[in-house]
Amino acid sequence: MLLHIVARGRIGRSPEAELVERYLKRVTWPTKITELPDKGSARLPPLPAPAVTVMLDETGTQMPSMAFAEKLGRWRDDGMRECRFLIGAADGFSDDERTAASLRIAFGAMTWPHMMARAMLAEQLWRATSILANHPYHREG
Repeated sequence: MLLHIVARGRIGRSPEAELVERYLKRVTWPTKITELPDKGSARLPPLPAPAVTVMLDETGTQMPSMAFAEKLGRWRDDGMRECRFLIGAADGFSDDERTAASLRIAFGAMTWPHMMARAMLAEQLWRATSILANHPYHREG
């Protein structure tokens, strides 16, 4: 299953970009990052069927890393071709976009800069795929 991060804005050369690269290099599943302009109506390519869309959104569910890994594993085992992760611009997402997402997740109740959210997502993807591979990276309790 392809893990596809679609984010508004360019990360450029930054400490956050280095973190994203560091973690995604470790993920053994196929990964892809697509950057869209901050503003405008740049359209996403259509999702291949079957696929799921996960939106990073302040109104989303806060989930433990184990539950996130289990969800990714279930989607993979159900034959999903792509899991697309959406990171919006400063104004977030519209109600229609929120409704269309398969899952909305939040990294806590605080607001995070979009570049940090991208790095945090990359780390959680590494953690989730490590959990599914029985790698000792994740420690519970």
